[in-house]
Formats: sequence, structure tokens, C-alpha cells
Amino acid sequence: MVQIVLFDGFDPLDVIAPFEVLSAGSDAAGEALAVELVAAEGAREVVSGTRGLTLRATGRLDPDRPGYVVVPGASGPTTGDPDQGALTIPVLLARFAESAAAPLLLAALRNPEVTVAAVCGGSLALAMAGLIEGRHAVTHVLGMDVLDATGVHAVPARVVDDGDLISAGGVTSGLDLGLHILEREFGPRVAHAVETLFEYERRGIVWRNAGRTPVTI
Repeated sequence: MVQIVLFDGFDPLDVIAPFEVLSAGSDAAGEALAVELVAAEGAREVVSGTRGLTLRATGRLDPDRPGYVVVPGASGPTTGDPDQGALTIPVLLARFAESAAAPLLLAALRNPEVTVAAVCGGSLALAMAGLIEGRHAVTHVLGMDVLDATGVHAVPARVVDDGDLISAGGVTSGLDLGLHILEREFGPRVAHAVETLFEYERRGIVWRNAGRTPVTI
């Protein structure tokens, strides 16, 4: 089961890219993976940060359900004065980090049967909520310094696999995240089949906290 979490101001591509990839992978694997849009508050219409585009959450985020929980980033301006009402990306992420989703995501991170995955600014939301201090993660290039400042080990890779925490950096990285989850779950042939169907080639090496530490190059 994959639960993709919607919140007010979410980035639509962070949601739709993994949703389509994982749905196609489920078909390729014999419908072995259900994918659902959820919200902390339960079923509701959720307005994105991109021109009012709205998606419907069909259920409530359930941290006890085995599988994956995918947290997207936010869409909006990167600059502006919050005191003047500017709904910048940092403001939207901070609101999400302080919302009813935070304790549910904490429970998900504590559940050994759940892997939490973040697309783009989703890892910043987790970091702002104090949920991933000391872990390895990546976010959008503009947020890497902020991620590092929260106590997260910011890794400049396209996808960072830290065991039960996976993150992907960049607006289109939800494609790479979805394909990596498919490979973890079903192996490389299913992931390659979806890669071929979508005519998209994954970017970069998935970073894991394993193997030799490289010398300075």
C-alpha cells in the first residue's frame, strides 16, 4: 500500500508523478500495489499551490498500514513577506509541519512496517517537524542549506535511500522516487518496464549510507 499525503498548498507534480509511476508498476506486477491519495483530516478536496488545482483525498492517513507513505513538497512563491500574507513555499511547508499530519508521520516513521518517502520539499516538511534529525536526506537544491541546518545530513543526490526513509530532490524527482520504490518492491524488471513505458530514464545513482567512504576527488 502506498499512501500519498495531500495538504493545502501541495505541489501537484510531486503527487502525480509518483502516483502514475506506482500505479503503472502495480499493473506491471499484477496489481500488487494499491496507491491512494490521503490527508491527515480524512477524505476531502485539497487545493494545491499551483493555480488552485484540486485533488481529492479519499481517506485518512493511516500510519499503522504497512507499506509506504509519500510526502510531497509545496508549490508557491519562493520569496515574499509572510507578515504581509505571502504564502511562500517555506510558509506552506511550516504549516504542514505543524498540522495534524505531524504526529501521524511520526507514528509512521516509528512503524517498522512503513517506509516514509519524501519528494522535493517534502523532506523539509519532515525536518521542520523535527522528525528526521540525524537522518540522511535530500530536497530541492534551494532548500539544501535549510535541510542541513535542521540537523539532517543533506546529501546532494537525486534519490537518497536511508532505509525506512527515502527522499528525492527536484521538482520532477517523483518519477525517480516512484521507480526506485518499484525496484525495491518488485525488482529491476518491473521498474525498467515502467521506465520504458514512460520513456523516462532515471537520473543518477541512488545514494545509500553503505560501502566505502570516497577519498577527495
